[in-house]
Amino acid sequence: QVQLVESGGGLVQAGGSLRLSCAASGSTFSSYTMGWFRQAPGKEREFVAAISWSGGSTYYADSVKGRFTVSRDNAKNTVYLQMNSLKPEDTAVYYCAARRGSLLASRQYEYDYWGQGAQVTVSS
Repeated sequence: QVQLVESGGGLVQAGGSLRLSCAASGSTFSSYTMGWFRQAPGKEREFVAAISWSGGSTYYADSVKGRFTVSRDNAKNTVYLQMNSLKPEDTAVYYCAARRGSLLASRQYEYDYWGQGAQVTVSS
């Protein structure tokens, strides 16, 4: 069992930056592949990024590639999402998720545990 808590969301102007954190507890964090998803109002939840258990491999949605960076610190049981050059269309609730196994999955059903979400609002 893994509990996930996101933090670091907020309001930022277009072109600005934010860093989301996701703190994990309850199990061996370093054995989980971690992912970030987001859900904008009236839209389906979509994949943003994933990172392997070691941090050595990452995978990004095309919409964020080159602007967002996912990383993790297994000593702190925390995964991060650094978001730069933010656009109004990045406005959404951002969720972190954990899955057993090494696959850098991009589908919601492939993840076993979810955080409660953090709101990110980008103003134009």
